[in-house]
Amino acid sequence: MTTRERTVVLFVALGAAGIFSAALRAQAPRTVWDGVYTEEQAKRGAVLFDKECAQCHGPSGAGGSMAPALTGQAFSANYDGNSVGDLFDRNRTTMPPGKEGQIEAPDNAAITAFMLQANAFPAGETELPSQSMMLKSIKYLAEKP
Repeated sequence: MTTRERTVVLFVALGAAGIFSAALRAQAPRTVWDGVYTEEQAKRGAVLFDKECAQCHGPSGAGGSMAPALTGQAFSANYDGNSVGDLFDRNRTTMPPGKEGQIEAPDNAAITAFMLQANAFPAGETELPSQSMMLKSIKYLAEKP
């Protein structure tokens, strides 16, 4: 192999490595620390939370006489390492008691956004999706990486 051929092979290999590295970074899972909801979405969620959830979980999700807190260390530890999709699905399939599954997906996403805000995760530029499968790719991490 000539010097020129080796140089071409080296540049092709480096280019492929760069593309592969960029693809891996692009596929890195997002977390709740990446601003996965908007302030406006969380505001809508707060109104819905007051209407649908606060009676049992208390104002701002701090806990009530009938249900546990949806904020704080114990709550975050419960979901740590799971996905936001897991939280969304649990809300969708089990809440509120007697009306399970009746909250529309966009409203459930807004309530989930409010819960993230109440747990001090940062807001971002894009609304939290209302499709469970899309939310499965967002990791709930209690501690900032």
